[in-house]
Amino acid sequence: MTAVELRDVSKSFAETRAVDRLDLTVAEGEFLILVGPSGCGKTTALRMIAGLEEVTSGEIRIDGRVVNELPPARRDIAMVFQNYALYPNMTVADNIGFPLRRQRVRGAELRGRVAEVARILDIEPLLGRKPSQLSGGQRQRVAIGRALVRRPKAFLMDEPLSNLDAKLRVQMRAELLTLHRRLGITTVYVTHDQTEAMTLGDRVLVLAGGRAQQLDSPQRLYRSPANTFVATFIGSPSMNLLQGCVRGGELAVGPAWLGPVDAPDGDVTVGVRPEDFVVADGGPLDAHVEFVEDLGPETLVHFRASGIDRIVDGEGAAKLLVARLSSGRPPRAGEQRRFWADPRKVTLFDPATGLAIEQPR
Repeated sequence: MTAVELRDVSKSFAETRAVDRLDLTVAEGEFLILVGPSGCGKTTALRMIAGLEEVTSGEIRIDGRVVNELPPARRDIAMVFQNYALYPNMTVADNIGFPLRRQRVRGAELRGRVAEVARILDIEPLLGRKPSQLSGGQRQRVAIGRALVRRPKAFLMDEPLSNLDAKLRVQMRAELLTLHRRLGITTVYVTHDQTEAMTLGDRVLVLAGGRAQQLDSPQRLYRSPANTFVATFIGSPSMNLLQGCVRGGELAVGPAWLGPVDAPDGDVTVGVRPEDFVVADGGPLDAHVEFVEDLGPETLVHFRASGIDRIVDGEGAAKLLVARLSSGRPPRAGEQRRFWADPRKVTLFDPATGLAIEQPR
């Protein structure tokens, strides 16, 4: 059984706590994503698993064995970096086979394992080329092949697609998923790109300030965020956060009453996903459409609602809300329209703590 466990793991650099008491278990064969903004501790956590950073406190286990004191070479893991780190003077075959030569694998066994990996990654015609003769996607396949040829217990990937253009990233995401389904190797993948996190991960851990915010499936992160940070970090455009209140079981934002909710009376922060706003004649939100983004299959409508501000980063306010509507006959810039959000679809948060208020769904 190959699982990766972090038990109460912390990492400090001088007075800065980069990772703060992180508990995490990556199941055998799982594809787990670490996601968060720059400086949240995701890469530091990955480097501690790899043995490239020492653990300040806590315990890391790989396949049930404590590895805190083991050097990277003895942890039986393979890491794929953001920059491909290929040897420019070596052919693709030599780059892939380099870890095996260090393990004193020679001759037919080495050639056979390199050929096997090349076949899996569909790069057999490239084995005689140098890295300078490859595209970015091909170089990334070679970097993955160099990790794969070792037959490690776990893969660690540090933003491996960030140097690729948008179209190639989509292609490589699909290839990574296909590869993982074929091989089933336990994988921990770091990214700041929420699209990668939502499309690749079996589960996703959202980090902020070195602390775990929520560990869940992609869909639960999106529909049931644990706090306002997760709510606004996951999703693009991000969730609209509005000041509201519950009175007598009815939810209001500003002067607009949305409808009944199963929540105690009091002030709340109301989270509305852009797609949960609808244009409704007679709706409670009186709005002026400021501008419209036509994206083809959908339209983003940015509007100003009378008496309602959008909360930004937990403090301050922005005047514009955003709705995601299916393309058809969306509102036009300059129009006065009325909007509504179904209170059964909104997420309520405690305005003091930012934590979600549980509601029946």
